[in-house]
Amino acid sequence: MTDNEIIEEAIRLVREGVSVTLPVNGNSMLPFIIGGKESVILQKPEQLIVGDVVLAWADGYRYVVHRIIRIDGDRVTLMGDGNLVGTEHCRVDDVKARVTHVVDAKGRQHDLYHTWRRRAAKVWFWLRPIRRYLLAIYRRVKN
Repeated sequence: MTDNEIIEEAIRLVREGVSVTLPVNGNSMLPFIIGGKESVILQKPEQLIVGDVVLAWADGYRYVVHRIIRIDGDRVTLMGDGNLVGTEHCRVDDVKARVTHVVDAKGRQHDLYHTWRRRAAKVWFWLRPIRRYLLAIYRRVKN
């Protein structure tokens, strides 16, 4: 099975109301989700709000797990927490699942919307001008 086939099967299950745990890759959601080490729990998206982390079909060609930074009517703008400037766009209908928890390497679940995580994500968003330096420090400390 390809990655897209696995994701599409997860989406099918989420549509049926099943909570799905999906491993993630890449660094685009650092420091809140560590690709290659952590997984995310996906659930059916109900009411989307700015700050939600979602699985979406972005820019018409790929699936991403990124944070919603803007909703304008039917148009959604996404940005990975580990990205410095790049954004993706999709329609509300292209949001396939909402990430509710992160599962760490030891199997522990962490609520992605706990008060401190929401506050940290807001601060992190405003730190975009210096993210490059903060991520470099983060990577050195984690390695």
